[in-house]
Amino acid sequence: MTPLPPPPFEGAYFFDFDGTLVDIADQPEAVQVQPCVAQALLSLQRGCAGALAVVSGRPVAQIDQHLHPALLAAAGQHGAERRRADGSWERIAPPDLAAVLPPLQALVQAHPALILEVKSAALALHYRRAPSLAADCLAAMQAAQAGVPATVLLKGKMVIELKSTLADKGRALQAFMTEAPFCGREPWFFGDDVTDEAGFEAVQRLGGVAVKVGAGASVARFRLPDPAAVRAWLLERTR
Repeated sequence: MTPLPPPPFEGAYFFDFDGTLVDIADQPEAVQVQPCVAQALLSLQRGCAGALAVVSGRPVAQIDQHLHPALLAAAGQHGAERRRADGSWERIAPPDLAAVLPPLQALVQAHPALILEVKSAALALHYRRAPSLAADCLAAMQAAQAGVPATVLLKGKMVIELKSTLADKGRALQAFMTEAPFCGREPWFFGDDVTDEAGFEAVQRLGGVAVKVGAGASVARFRLPDPAAVRAWLLERTR
């Protein structure tokens, strides 16, 4: 495993949430955030003059809840909503998903191990507790995607998400990098899933450092083994 390079004097830091800052749980609401995480993020945020953001598939409100008392710049729902460092917001018009909800809800009702996460700008069908239903979930989400223009399916770790074609983590990262206090700094992005690949590509195009967390093919040039290693890196930076 190639060691990470030394952090730059003026860096901009971006972190995915699930599978990166915290270990993945069977259910999204069951994640456990270690107490050191929020404080370490706040310390790093102070050390880099505020140039730190969480970039997640979760809504920003959930990020805030889990990382309280830290209130950070954040991109939620893969960039469909973005809170800038100055507290102002940018939001992408959400797709109209109401018509495709009933068949997905019926599938979850028939298979209670599945979880349908209804967000303001996306739908996520989780099958971590029922991996044998992966093909059924994909077929159902493909049918839903066919009924909603300008959307795309994003296949993550035991989850399939339907979202706007305009929302991805790469665009969110690039937007942050045009704004204070991020602009002019070297970007670093830590992520664990295929949903983070667009962010890795964007960071590396900008001359920054992309860090893949865990196993699996990736365009990222650097790697850490698991979220515990990310937390250890954070704590080392903020001692």
